[in-house]
Amino acid sequence: MKLNKNHNILIVGLGLIGGSYAMRLKKEGFTVKAITRSQSSIDYAVENGLIDEGSTEIDKRLIGEADFIVFALYPHIFIRWIEENQHLFKSGAIITDVTGVKCSIVYKIQEILREDVEFIAAHPMAGREVYGVENSDDSIFLGANYIVVPTEKNTPEAIELCRSLGEILQFKTVTELSPEKHDEMIAFLSQLTHCIAVSLMCANDTPGLEHYTGDSFRDLTRIARINDDMWSELFLSNREALLAEMESFMTTFNEMYECVKNNEREKMREMMRCSTQRRKRFDKIV
Repeated sequence: MKLNKNHNILIVGLGLIGGSYAMRLKKEGFTVKAITRSQSSIDYAVENGLIDEGSTEIDKRLIGEADFIVFALYPHIFIRWIEENQHLFKSGAIITDVTGVKCSIVYKIQEILREDVEFIAAHPMAGREVYGVENSDDSIFLGANYIVVPTEKNTPEAIELCRSLGEILQFKTVTELSPEKHDEMIAFLSQLTHCIAVSLMCANDTPGLEHYTGDSFRDLTRIARINDDMWSELFLSNREALLAEMESFMTTFNEMYECVKNNEREKMREMMRCSTQRRKRFDKIV
């Protein structure tokens, strides 16, 4: 079963990602509605054609009419929302998410969710260093990766529906990982990189550095402009996996430190050749 234009879609949480989902879905001819906290976000989305209608309230009609619901909320808010409002879902509804951690939420929600509603988790590996629906941009999905995160409780139909969402949004690749493998990979590919960028920016406060830097520093620290509320929650929600990756990184960084300290140029070049070869696999082809 693929997502089609007969599905009534609701987005809960109309920020950058929720708004960008809405933008692409509307371009593809879907009916999209939204629930979010800010009336200004609803007004912007309606005026700019991102959604058909929306509400800042827990609107029984909007929720009850929805066949497919995308939750773009912080993990703890997502869980609380389901606990308090799942009685409003229509029977047979499918829900998904955009959350950056999985083990700490997927099993919890599947445990408490009504039997006639199915949650199939997903993670769009895309974003920008700005926030809010007014920064919505569906081009962020082009060349990016989309991960579907099923468990044994998911049906083949729901998995296919979620995969088709990734295709409609025009992600380059749509793959599947278990919640455990997802969190292991995300600890390295996303959370560790944010830790490094934040640490690098906090390591030196020499006045005027912005006037001397080249693109390498700007590129490396692009993600240091960070939503501290969201990312601190994501780090701690995936604490053990992230700590393991941080320890591994510190070991490898110390190897480079020893190379420089002890004038071990050949070992240093060996590490550089390794990084060059591995980095080639990550170049985007849009």
